[in-house]
Amino acid sequence: MTGTSSEGADGMPSTRTAGRALVVVASTRAAAGTYEDRSGPVLVDGLRAMGFAVDGPVVVADGDPVGDALHQAVSDGYDVVLTTGGTGLSPTDRTPEVTRPVLDREVPGLAEAIRAQGTAKGVPTAALSRGLAGVAAGTVVVNLPGSSGGCRDALEVLGPVLAHAVSQVRGGDHPRPA
Repeated sequence: MTGTSSEGADGMPSTRTAGRALVVVASTRAAAGTYEDRSGPVLVDGLRAMGFAVDGPVVVADGDPVGDALHQAVSDGYDVVLTTGGTGLSPTDRTPEVTRPVLDREVPGLAEAIRAQGTAKGVPTAALSRGLAGVAAGTVVVNLPGSSGGCRDALEVLGPVLAHAVSQVRGGDHPRPA
């Protein structure tokens, strides 16, 4: 999978990152070229702001292609994969169903916090998101809603915890108070 690498403030490639991240967009319409996805770029920018070297967004159709992209990302050794789209209630929304078999362990508190963030911001439909969060081998995987607003809300939740989650998956210790 190819994409863009992280750049530092000077525009040069960053040599120190929080890890490697991939953004996967689950959208049959965007994959077919009939719709321009807006959520993927929001996630790319947010992950870069957190210090990750980011690839993508990789746009795939809903359903099995999302699972294929997740399997490939885990095989490629990404530290983080954020998906956007396919978490709702429509018959074609299948991202959680293809994510669950990839995960070794779920992290339900993270998914719950993302839903809570959206509802707290006055978006009652955020509670309908079926997104999952978990760990697959050494990769933190989080399903996010397909809206740019939902992705921005999720980044507010992920910002303070994602680098720590990656550190924990790598075997890091909890930070100690000064």
